[in-house]
Amino acid sequence: MKIVLVGAHDAWTRSTATVHRYVAWGRKLGHQIAVYGRPNPELPQLPATLDTSDADLVVFLVQVPHDIPGMPGIARMMDRIPREKRIALDLWGRFNETVRIDHDFNHLEKFDGHPDWEWKQAMTALGGTILQPTLKPRRADVGSFLFHGFDPKAVDKPFDSAKEAAEAWLAGDRGARPYGVVYVGSNWQRWSQVKPFLEGYRRSAERVGQMCLAGWDWAERPGWARDMGIAGVDTDPDLLADLRVEVRMGIRFDRIVPLLGQGLFAPVIHRPLFKELALVTNRTFETFEADCVPVLMLDRNFVEVIYGPAALRLVPGEDVGAHLESLLDDPEGAWEAVLETRAYLAQHHSIDGRLRQLEELASADVPAKAAS
Repeated sequence: MKIVLVGAHDAWTRSTATVHRYVAWGRKLGHQIAVYGRPNPELPQLPATLDTSDADLVVFLVQVPHDIPGMPGIARMMDRIPREKRIALDLWGRFNETVRIDHDFNHLEKFDGHPDWEWKQAMTALGGTILQPTLKPRRADVGSFLFHGFDPKAVDKPFDSAKEAAEAWLAGDRGARPYGVVYVGSNWQRWSQVKPFLEGYRRSAERVGQMCLAGWDWAERPGWARDMGIAGVDTDPDLLADLRVEVRMGIRFDRIVPLLGQGLFAPVIHRPLFKELALVTNRTFETFEADCVPVLMLDRNFVEVIYGPAALRLVPGEDVGAHLESLLDDPEGAWEAVLETRAYLAQHHSIDGRLRQLEELASADVPAKAAS
């Protein structure tokens, strides 16, 4: 089966890690998976093509406007690929009525210039099937396909037992694990999630260890956000300095898991819009591949459905600091939750499982509603 993934692929942003997983697993399963466009020297492992004429399935990965190709490429795809073989995968909930949560929007015309009707019109034209990475799409004409997934072969340090994992977790020297907490993610609509974590972390900071915050625009509010009057790209340099948080710029997709493993803990944070729409991201699953204990800053119902019941042990209550200390007090219990969750993710959210869902879509003769 030949699948072409259409979107803007960048070594520093969005779904690049997931796309690499699809290419690698597709090769193992005998599929040919390529990205649309010319070869990118920064991403040499991604086969690229401008020819979609013989594709069994074309999947548009839609997050931002420039994920949709310009002319004449898009016209050729529309002409040569039957509508039922084209999927519009709406990764950011664009194919909905306007949703506003705090400062977070699915349609921010001030920023990208596109109102809700343009997104709906574009995605309707792109695909005979429109899917979103949520188990509960809001529209009846949208199906569920989580896209992102867990790769058990990518786990940095697979342990056989919670006891072994806990001993290694606490025995590591400061050179190999210099941080207590590592969070990787750009500062776009996430400060409302990060700030409460920091305020809770304060009480346990001395015991847990220093926090590292890696991503774009954490050190200060960027000038473009001030100039355009866009809220939701907020930060507090004084608070970060007071807590001695190390702030880094963004990092490449293939360095994220190793960096997360340099900390004891790694928060999993979804921006408000994604929490409202129950959308998953690459970091939803990728964090469990790192050599650390994830801290799930997510709704408990969402956690149980996506991660399984063992992961509820990793959800803090109102007191983040007390939660971190409780995991340090019971390291074996913490790692038992991590290992059980990894097993659940491998069973229910593997990349090869996602590819089997795409196989079903590719074999369908008519547009399909869902692949959940």
